[in-house]
Amino acid sequence: MLEEPHSHPELHLTPRQAEVLRLLERGRSTAQIAVELHLSRETVRNHVKNLLHAVGVSSRLEAVAVARGDLAAPAVG
Repeated sequence: MLEEPHSHPELHLTPRQAEVLRLLERGRSTAQIAVELHLSRETVRNHVKNLLHAVGVSSRLEAVAVARGDLAAPAVG
């Protein structure tokens, strides 16, 4: 059974970025997220790119680790 996705108010994400992050936490690919949210793959890529920047990391894995509390979020200038 999947556990409830985490809430991430401390990351200051837009609602869409938070939604994409929750799906990344569940292991969804760009294509899967696009289908689930009724978006193009390019739009999903843009949301991922923007959330990585907002979180201050360079990979999806790092973003998920920060969201889960396994990695401290870097200080964002």
